Amino acid sequence: MKNVRNTVPSLLLIIVLVGFPQISESIFTPVLPNISQGFNVSAATSQLTMSIYFIAFAIGVLFWGQLSDKIGRRLAMNLGIVVYLLGNIGLFISPTFHILLTARFIQAFGASVGSVVTQTIMRESFNGITGAKVFSKVGAAMALSPAFGPLIGGLIQTYLGYRNVFSALIIMATLVLLYSYSYLPETRNVKNIQQVSLLRVTWKLIKDPIVWAYGILIGGINGILFGYYSEAPFIFIEHFGYSAVKYGSLGLTLALASLLGAILVNVLVKYLRSEMIALIGLIFSSLSGLLLILSLQLNQAYLLIIGFFLIFLGLNTTLPIALNLALKGYENIIGSASGIFSFGYYLIVSLIHNGTIWSLPIFILAISLIMLLVYLLIAFRKVEK
Repeated sequence: MKNVRNTVPSLLLIIVLVGFPQISESIFTPVLPNISQGFNVSAATSQLTMSIYFIAFAIGVLFWGQLSDKIGRRLAMNLGIVVYLLGNIGLFISPTFHILLTARFIQAFGASVGSVVTQTIMRESFNGITGAKVFSKVGAAMALSPAFGPLIGGLIQTYLGYRNVFSALIIMATLVLLYSYSYLPETRNVKNIQQVSLLRVTWKLIKDPIVWAYGILIGGINGILFGYYSEAPFIFIEHFGYSAVKYGSLGLTLALASLLGAILVNVLVKYLRSEMIALIGLIFSSLSGLLLILSLQLNQAYLLIIGFFLIFLGLNTTLPIALNLALKGYENIIGSASGIFSFGYYLIVSLIHNGTIWSLPIFILAISLIMLLVYLLIAFRKVEK
């Protein structure tokens, strides 16, 4: 095994660690109708597997962020992946829907380590323009990975049955654990870590309007992304009659939008301030939300797809900037701060995910406008001063 202490992690490793929680969430979406039938529950009940994922994820990021300050990023990451693996095994063997939900909770709790600890590692390893570029690439991966999840899930469900989606997750968890154990460095600098109480860190973050602004941005963006993955299978599969594979292939379209967003950030960061790039992305997303409303009125699938493409493009221009700027000034308590911060925005996700279908375009437009307003009134206005 190579020396994994006090080095900078590779971009590929970062992408793998930040991507597996996203795939774990979205790979479920094409099999939701099958879960509904297989466990004899309603469509709304089957969507609890999505809601409980966000709730467990929010609790998990709080726990793993604090723990990583105490025992180190590397050990916390590997322990979280082990918990994630156990949750996937539970999903595969679950005989009832209630046990499935319990296993889903364990899975999400473990998977959350990939979000909070990886972001902590990135903030410790990269900063400035380099940090913005790295976060843009990782931000694209965060959007690309859930985009590929439905395609993978749809293919497995169609040819092997929905239970084997859980088998695939077990295999993925094992491979991620081996990769992390072999190559993840310890980036925590003990000298820079202050041992402070969780309440003190929380209070410090609560009093910071910039943290609130970026927390709402990241929570809103993730809420829109995962709101899509939760509701889209019922819109395209049940309403428009798409097959699971055809629905899954839509992920490739959204993956392209995510990739273009990352490319835009890398180009624009050379000419514009990061805050201006984030504002442009929010304005574009808000305008694109109007197309979703039009497609709702006309009941046209192709307009919905175009609208979602443009929404994803705008959001993935804003997301990497928000992730990079959110916790500036909290470097000495970065693990705990990341945990509390992530808890806040994933809690927002769990609250705004309401399980409805046809309100999705209205929901996306409303959240886009709220994010734009909050950013203009707090973060962008403060920078201008």
